[in-house]
Amino acid sequence: MYDQISTNKRRTAYLFIIFAVVIIGLGYVLSYYYNSMLILYIAVFIAVFQSWISYFFSDSIALATSKAQEAPREQFTELHRIVENLAITAGLPKPKVYVIADPAPNAFATGRDAKHASIAVTTGLLQIMDKNELQGVIAHEMSHIGNRDILVMTVVVTLVGTIVLVADIFTRSMFWGGMGRRNSNNNNNDGGQWVLIIGIILAILAPIFAQLIQLAISRKREYLADASGALLTRYPEGLASALEKLEQYERPMISANRATAHLFINEPYGRKDDENKRSWFATVTSTHPPLSDRIKKLREMGGLGN
Repeated sequence: MYDQISTNKRRTAYLFIIFAVVIIGLGYVLSYYYNSMLILYIAVFIAVFQSWISYFFSDSIALATSKAQEAPREQFTELHRIVENLAITAGLPKPKVYVIADPAPNAFATGRDAKHASIAVTTGLLQIMDKNELQGVIAHEMSHIGNRDILVMTVVVTLVGTIVLVADIFTRSMFWGGMGRRNSNNNNNDGGQWVLIIGIILAILAPIFAQLIQLAISRKREYLADASGALLTRYPEGLASALEKLEQYERPMISANRATAHLFINEPYGRKDDENKRSWFATVTSTHPPLSDRIKKLREMGGLGN
C-alpha cells in the first residue's frame, strides 16, 4: 500500500509536468504563429492556474459534474454508519458523504487527500445493495482514499479537460485563421514551417495521449482497490456480489460524463455487450477492467473460485 501511495504521488507530479509542457508548448507555437509573446505568457498562466485549480478544487468540480448532493445523516443513517465504521477500520478520517439522485447503481471517491475526501453513491446503489454488498462498495472507495488514488484520478478530470479544450482552440485558430499568417512576412522561414507542423501534430495527439493516460491509470487502480477493499471488510464475497449486480444493470447513468467516468466503481454507461466477448479494442479504450475479471479475482481471494 505504501508503495502504491508513493507511486500515485509520482504519477500526480508527472501529470502536472506533462500538462504544463503540452499547454506551454501549444502556447509557444501559437505565439510564434501570431508573432505575439502575449499568447505564450497566457499559456504559462493557464498551465500554472489550472494546475492549482486541479489540485485544490477538482473534487468539487467532479461532484458538481456528477450532480452529487451532500447526504443528510438523518436521512441516510445506515450509509453514514457504514462509512464511519470502515473509516475507523482503515485508520482514515471519515470522508464527506454524498448522494447522486440516479437509478443506475454506482459510486466514486474524490479529493486530494484523506482529510479532504468525499464518497458519493447513487440512489440506485442504495436501493439494490444489501448491507454486505454496500460495505464492499464503500470499502472499495475507501481503499481509493487510503491508496491516494483519488488525487491522481481527480486531477486527471480537470487536466485532461483543459488539454482537450486548449488543443481544440489551437487547431481551430490554425485552420480557420489561415495557415500562412507568419509565412506572409517571411517566406523563407523553413524553421517556422516545421514549428507549425509540430504544433499541429501536438494539438492533434495531445487529447489522445491525455485520454490514454486517463484510461491506463483507471484500469490498474481498480484491481488494487478491489483487493484492498476485500481485505478491509475481510469478506471478498460482499464486493464480488455487488459487482455482479452492477454487471447485470443495463441502463446508463443520467449524469454519465466522459471526464468523470474513470472515477466510478464501474463505467457509468450501462452494459453494452457481453463482457466475456469484449474485443481487445473495447478493453483498451475502457475506463475499467471487465467486471467478470474483477469478480473472479475477488472470489479467488475468498477461496470461492472454481
